[in-house]
Amino acid sequence: MRRTCLLAACALAGLGAGCERATASKPGTAGVVMARVNGVEISARDTAGMPSLDKIIERELLVQKALAVGLDRDPAVAQALDDTRRERLAQAYLERAAAQGAGSSPEEVRRFYADNPALFGERRIYRLSELAVSAPAELIDGLRAEAARVRELDGLAAWLRSRKARFSAANLTQPAEQLPLSQLPQLARMKKGDIAVFATPLGASVVQLVHAERAPLSAQQAAPVIEKFLAARKRMELAAAEVRRLRESARIEYAGDVKR
Repeated sequence: MRRTCLLAACALAGLGAGCERATASKPGTAGVVMARVNGVEISARDTAGMPSLDKIIERELLVQKALAVGLDRDPAVAQALDDTRRERLAQAYLERAAAQGAGSSPEEVRRFYADNPALFGERRIYRLSELAVSAPAELIDGLRAEAARVRELDGLAAWLRSRKARFSAANLTQPAEQLPLSQLPQLARMKKGDIAVFATPLGASVVQLVHAERAPLSAQQAAPVIEKFLAARKRMELAAAEVRRLRESARIEYAGDVKR
């Protein structure tokens, strides 16, 4: 259950990290010199993404020392630098390719709102008790049967202990958008005290509904979040399509017994 769906991540994407940045916010200031380190100028452009000017100065001091002792000529360091450069180039190309047509129409936004009532028009805030279980599939089948029989998580916890299964217990209060989308339909049907077992990559999440409070979002309130989610999803789809296109048009030869 400790997973945040992509929708919530998109909703938070525009929030700052909460720490002071050294970047210049006014137009035309990118080339302004902010400091000099042994004669090397640091401009506002160089500060992008860094937490403070002092951190940039310290990095420049370390870089200068590394160059002075010839670390850029060390084979391992040179390979790492080249790997980073190639990774950045590949990422930059994908971002540019995926930016084309990543917008969403008003109709797409309206349709997504209508298709996901549990996230918006019928949105709830859930209070849950959870057992996060790490176990093989055969034990999870038995857990489902036991969950249909008992009425309390304590009984399921005792059942798991008797089988030496690993699990952890927690109490959660989460809005619908912070829960896995696949779980929302069943959670929306549950009544107070009901127990559900959801599959997870490591085993299962067993939850008991303690309370559910209605907290709907109007179409207008939800629109900015939906637009960000749809744009992110389209960028991922476009990037995947571009990689497939490049592979199909390229001549790729595997050498010897290299596994594909």
